[in-house]
Amino acid sequence: MKADQRRVAIMALLMEKGAASVEELSGRFGVSKMTVHRDLDELEAAGELRKVRGGASVQSSTMFQADFRYRQKMAAAEKARIAADAARMIEPGMTLMIDDSSTAANLTAHLAERLPLTVISNNLSVISELAGVNGIELLALGGQYSRKFNGFFGLLTEDALRGLRADIGFISASAIYEGAAFHQDPEVVQTKRLVVAGAERRVLLADHTKFGRPGLHFLTGLETFSAVFTGAELAEDQRRPLLEKGVTLHCVAA
Repeated sequence: MKADQRRVAIMALLMEKGAASVEELSGRFGVSKMTVHRDLDELEAAGELRKVRGGASVQSSTMFQADFRYRQKMAAAEKARIAADAARMIEPGMTLMIDDSSTAANLTAHLAERLPLTVISNNLSVISELAGVNGIELLALGGQYSRKFNGFFGLLTEDALRGLRADIGFISASAIYEGAAFHQDPEVVQTKRLVVAGAERRVLLADHTKFGRPGLHFLTGLETFSAVFTGAELAEDQRRPLLEKGVTLHCVAA
């Protein structure tokens, strides 16, 4: 197996398991541990994974955001509940902005009941689901495609967002800590900030695992959002910053 093929296979395995040891990867692919380390170094440099003691992981950390393919599988039922409840805020005739998050992508399943709508998004899953749907005017934000985030980012995306306005912006964050939302990637942060700036009302969608953990880059304060949707009851210390800032919290329990 060639190096490029092996690295693709390593990523496929990590997408399934979340993490693997160097010893496991060495045995799985029949190569030396030194070769595995070189593969992991290359994949880490490309932002595909993070090396940990004795192996590698695609799970999120303070400085690393997981690949969209992995995040899409994590807390999938909770994310679907969050989107279903948040969709009740949408009324026919509205213009929506939907960001790159795996949680917000679930909104597409509920839009057919609320037509007509205009949808603005850089999320490839959203764009693919809504392309050609009668009753939806789709404004797909171009730019540089990121496989890791399954969306479009960069100058073209940002320039387009600066010229657009929406009734509601649906936004997610990878970390929510001490009254603020964070994300690990600066380019993603910039795009999300422009969604915040372009929306009359902003709605934060975040599964319960995002609360109480710090992130690398500040996105915005929680007071920016008129509503926050999550999928489980939060601890008192996680609820308090939201309530103190006057944010309406929706806990959509199973």
